[in-house]
Amino acid sequence: MARTALVTGGSRGIGAAISKALKAEGYNVAATYAGNDEAAAKFTEETGIQTYKWNVGDYDESKAGIAKVEEEMGPIDVVVANAGITRDAPFHKMTPEQWQQVIDTNLTGVFNTVHPVWPGMRERGFGRIIVISSINGQKGQFAQVNYAATKAGDLGIIKSLAQEGAAKGITANAVCPGYIATEMVMAVPEKVRESIISQIPAGRLGEPEEIARCVAFLASDDAQFINGSTISANGGQFFV
Repeated sequence: MARTALVTGGSRGIGAAISKALKAEGYNVAATYAGNDEAAAKFTEETGIQTYKWNVGDYDESKAGIAKVEEEMGPIDVVVANAGITRDAPFHKMTPEQWQQVIDTNLTGVFNTVHPVWPGMRERGFGRIIVISSINGQKGQFAQVNYAATKAGDLGIIKSLAQEGAAKGITANAVCPGYIATEMVMAVPEKVRESIISQIPAGRLGEPEEIARCVAFLASDDAQFINGSTISANGGQFFV
């Protein structure tokens, strides 16, 4: 029987590549999105992957959405916590609202996504938790105190969940992408993009599919002894 995978923020960018990669590996995939109904509908039409709309920053919404996914697709075996936002500003200009919005989505959103499925994974003796963190959670970044804090916090989550879940057949790992050729990155001015690429030893941006392949491996049975780990996929830009 095919396993079910939930990918938050799974209809666009890196999330869309992850959703498609997991479907190609035989998973039943549910992709969440926050607000772009048109993009989600187009994604479902093109891929056949079912989309579900909820705010990962809200626990009750997440719990209800996850219950609906499990009712329609079966117990969730794999969680990919990918949903994330940015609200960039230098720290002296950052507002409490900018701080809280990013915390709610990028950090609390991981708790809200994993917590409802954790008891079922423990009971069944199998689970894969994969969090999409960031190079900027590893090294920090100017004007991203809020974002870097959440992505660093996500690494703490997986290291702790790895220890709690190991005896129950659950693994928890993270992927830290560097700069990837998503719509957001490709939309920045060319000179800025060139400046970013000049800092990457590989001499190019990463592709969403390269992150997706990392996730597909961590979700597989082949990765069952990898737990509490972080894969840095950044073209050699930063080493931990």
